[in-house]
Amino acid sequence: MKQNILKVHPADNVLVALTDLQANEQVTYKGETYIVKELIPAKHKFAMVEIPEGGEIIMYGVLVGKAQSLIPVGGLLSTANAKHAANSFLTGQSHTDWHRPDISKWEGKTFNGYHRGDGSVGTANYWLVVPMVFCENRNIEVLQEALVKPLGYGRKKTYEIKAQELIGKIKAGAEIDEVLYTEIGSDTAQNAGNKVFPNVDGIKFLTHTGGCGGTRQDSTALCGLLAGYITHPNVAGATVLSLGCQNAEVKTLQEEINKRSPEFNKPLYILDQQKTGKEADLMELAIRQTLAGLMQANQYTRKPAPLSKLTIGLECGGSDGFSGISANPAIGYTSDLLVAMGGSVILAEFPELCGVEQNLIDRCLEKTKAERFADLVRTYSQRAEEAGSGFYMNPSPGNIKDGLITDAIKSAGAAKKGGTSPVADVLDYPEKVTQPGLNLLCTPGNDVESTTAEVGSGANIVLFTTGLGTPTGNPIAPVVKIATNTALFNRMSDIIDINTGTIVEGDETIEQAGERILDYVVKVASGEIEVHAVRHGQDDFIPWKRGVSL
Repeated sequence: MKQNILKVHPADNVLVALTDLQANEQVTYKGETYIVKELIPAKHKFAMVEIPEGGEIIMYGVLVGKAQSLIPVGGLLSTANAKHAANSFLTGQSHTDWHRPDISKWEGKTFNGYHRGDGSVGTANYWLVVPMVFCENRNIEVLQEALVKPLGYGRKKTYEIKAQELIGKIKAGAEIDEVLYTEIGSDTAQNAGNKVFPNVDGIKFLTHTGGCGGTRQDSTALCGLLAGYITHPNVAGATVLSLGCQNAEVKTLQEEINKRSPEFNKPLYILDQQKTGKEADLMELAIRQTLAGLMQANQYTRKPAPLSKLTIGLECGGSDGFSGISANPAIGYTSDLLVAMGGSVILAEFPELCGVEQNLIDRCLEKTKAERFADLVRTYSQRAEEAGSGFYMNPSPGNIKDGLITDAIKSAGAAKKGGTSPVADVLDYPEKVTQPGLNLLCTPGNDVESTTAEVGSGANIVLFTTGLGTPTGNPIAPVVKIATNTALFNRMSDIIDINTGTIVEGDETIEQAGERILDYVVKVASGEIEVHAVRHGQDDFIPWKRGVSL
């Protein structure tokens, strides 16, 4: 019989319901019997001891909240009786003893990637078209319309065909009920055209709302982010459109590119609209130069590379009460495996590290890194408070509904994505990863802003866990969607790539799932598997304005 409750850490004083538990139902965990006082929905927690008003709530072995009122044994934890609380943290002596996982299974293993001049290796081969400022967004869209379909990068038109069929019925005099309920064709998609440049995975057009009108700090950060994408191993070259008078100056972009790649040698075309003059002249020049760049990009082919050349971003979104016990620790083990092989991983979302700061500080290899992490967290938290918010407000309504009722509960589970390896480096947005091992990157908890930042810092694949479901993707890096529970995987199989509900069901260990995920990553990195976010063209890109964003 499969267990219906779980204690995550030996020090915890709460249990997690793995299935719905009815009021007055008896459940047993390791010889102890509990009678639940009320309905405990799956993923939610109940007290295994009486917790008095003001008493500490412990989960994952850390303080995650305090009782607002007495919580009896078997009582449901909710926003009515529990509030956010987390332990303070100090920098000091680190404890970096680490039990490396067995990596013999992957000895000599390679992936087929695109080798760049700076020694990095891409998991894809894209051309970028980017604006320095929002004023150029329309021109970016004009170029997209002019180039995507003729180059053979148009996506399938399933929904356009469905809409056309319904419009035809309306023109023929159909009634409203016929439009609403008549069955129409299924998946009659047109295939995209043959690619003119078979070795180029796509041409990606980024738009944003920055570059001018905000703070100079935000414009500089935007230049750094764009430089991260232009120098990214998954990018062969770029076309950049500048208006000419914006805060995000071309010279700043070039400085940021030089910081990340001092010997930068990719084709890069920068056009200034105010200098060029007529829009027609700008567009014609941009098309000519972009096509010339694509001809150069097409010369790259996939070649074997060691797994140490992988940099994986670790992300979660639409989290649920199972995130911290299935998908997050599973990719945490994947992270440990890759770190043991000399690769790099990125753990971001600083508002979602609330309560586990001390653990990460203790894992820093250098005291200066620990101090920088502590300073970034404190500064970010202070700015949030000054803006009338705080990390305690991070959980979304969906998170709370699914059992993540305090930020510390959410954070303690989210941090599991980072595994157990030492912290090699601490980065502020939008700095580039330069060290193998676990890197901490300061970003918001917002899914797309954080994913955008991780890729800008060098992630050539992102592992994205979700308990509620989300389509999030990225223009240049495959985003692998991982379900925390089987019901979600089955319900949203068109956007979810991997299921770790097997861990909750007792059919697989965390380590087995982590190894399975790494095998999948190698295939994605080699171009053997197209993840759903790529197939759907889910090109989410949102730069972080350093004003508070949680």
